[in-house]
Amino acid sequence: MTSITIGIDSSVVNVEGHQEGAAKGYNPKKLGNLCYNLQFAFCDELKAYITGFERSGNTYTSNGAAELIKEIVANIKTGYLEILFRMDSGYFDDGIIETIESLGCKYVIKVKEYPTLVSQILDSSIEFMTGDEGRETTELNMKQNTWDKNRRFVVSRVLKPEKDREQLSLLEGEVYEYFFFVTNTELPCEKVVISYEKRGNAENYIKEAKYDIAVGHLLLKSFWANEAVFQMMMLSYNLFLLFKFDFLGISEFRQQIKIFRLKFVFLARKIIRSARYVVMKLPAKYPYPEVFEKCLA
Repeated sequence: MTSITIGIDSSVVNVEGHQEGAAKGYNPKKLGNLCYNLQFAFCDELKAYITGFERSGNTYTSNGAAELIKEIVANIKTGYLEILFRMDSGYFDDGIIETIESLGCKYVIKVKEYPTLVSQILDSSIEFMTGDEGRETTELNMKQNTWDKNRRFVVSRVLKPEKDREQLSLLEGEVYEYFFFVTNTELPCEKVVISYEKRGNAENYIKEAKYDIAVGHLLLKSFWANEAVFQMMMLSYNLFLLFKFDFLGISEFRQQIKIFRLKFVFLARKIIRSARYVVMKLPAKYPYPEVFEKCLA
């Protein structure tokens, strides 16, 4: 493997007691509730948890991300391995971008829809090109007010749903929704957009960890005890991935934990002792006996 993509994202875990470090913060499901904010980093190619940590609920999304990136690169970067970091607009920060650039890595980060960016895109001189996959894109080479150099911005536009369009629109831009990305890759504009669209994988990995193995739900009083529990749970997440590598086929590798549990654990069977042997008898019409045979071989 000569290149990997690492998705960094955060997620909120609600608490109902008086756990140390819990605070009110961004919490869309339970407004005003105490919570923790968990930071995750996943390798997209392997679906594996790389690193992360627990934070107080009032912590901003990007806090600590630069240090997290330095830790990742220090542990896995080699001379031939190219690392691409993929993050949403909460991580659009000059310090994070400079950190990634200084480490010799690549990035694709979504950019907030600032008025200065939108105004440039609505300029009549800007031309959008339609790529092979049908996406309309263009790019800008510019810098923000606090930056000391220009960077590459890729812009994608999508026609708004008909019900959302104004019937008498004077500006063409009003009928489009725009998405902005900053990147130091050399990918064509459309490929940059397609690469970012895969960021949803990290969100799915987080959901799987939270809902299938209850990450963040064994809440003790001590903040550092909860941090230790979080890391142990994510270790079990990776161990399960290793198990799938060894004993499941390629078609089932991306299978979620709850599906695996339904197919191989929540299963009627009999344990029979015969002479000095313990025998597990599966139903006669069970469709996946080869998995058990491989595990027990």
